[in-house]
Amino acid sequence: MIVVTGATGNVGRPLVQALAVAGEKVTAVSRRAADVPDGVVSARADLLRPEGLEPVLDGADALFLLTSGEWHAGGGDLAAVLDIARSGGVRRVVLLSSQGVGTGRHSAHLEEAVTGSGSSWTLLRPGGFASNDLAWAESIRTGRTVFTPFPDVAIPVVDPADIADVAARVLLDDGHDGRAYELTGPAPVSPRERVTAIGAALGEELRIVEVSRADAKTQMLQHMPEPVVEATLDAIGTPTPAEQRVSPDVERVLHRPPRPYAEWVGRNGAAFR
Repeated sequence: MIVVTGATGNVGRPLVQALAVAGEKVTAVSRRAADVPDGVVSARADLLRPEGLEPVLDGADALFLLTSGEWHAGGGDLAAVLDIARSGGVRRVVLLSSQGVGTGRHSAHLEEAVTGSGSSWTLLRPGGFASNDLAWAESIRTGRTVFTPFPDVAIPVVDPADIADVAARVLLDDGHDGRAYELTGPAPVSPRERVTAIGAALGEELRIVEVSRADAKTQMLQHMPEPVVEATLDAIGTPTPAEQRVSPDVERVLHRPPRPYAEWVGRNGAAFR
């Protein structure tokens, strides 16, 4: 059995679907009740309360581990989660980490907890998510305007569906233990280029208003801890060459190129209408 945490999110939902299609026994864990594919068990649990995971993880073989901003803000204890996983029989842990750990912008403490847990492990380090642009949806719907910092700085944002596909392959196939995969899209794209792609899907020209770093920080602090906000703004505002590099790892695992940004827009265009 494979347990997927964060099962209702942009990565967890398609991952659960992919594993179900592959015929795996899957338990989809989320804090709220969720619709799941036929044959998938839905379980309500909160990583901030690891003791509630004991019945969920009992008898599981593998765990996809995704932590949220709320979990970080709440002082989550990953070691406690991993202890329960190991006691339940979990032999393989796949952690959704971040590119920022590899580039030194983010702390490595979550990865260190996993690599030191005694279980087999694989680390997934995605860069910026294409789905972060859903934050523009309301202002596009109501005013055909996007407010963004750094409109002309390009990074290779990754489609969450590619992250889910990589996670599924790692969980289903052998040969990924002890590896860290950096996951990016196929080309750097700036906010201005992404807004143009959304406008093309809508058949309308959208307006961009550049906001200051300070104003962007104020908005982001509503959802993320300050160190994460600062690191994120650094990465999207003054990315290093490593953060602008297109990684080969999606294609290495999936044997196909990563999906382009326009494909993500095509699947999510309704959010902006």
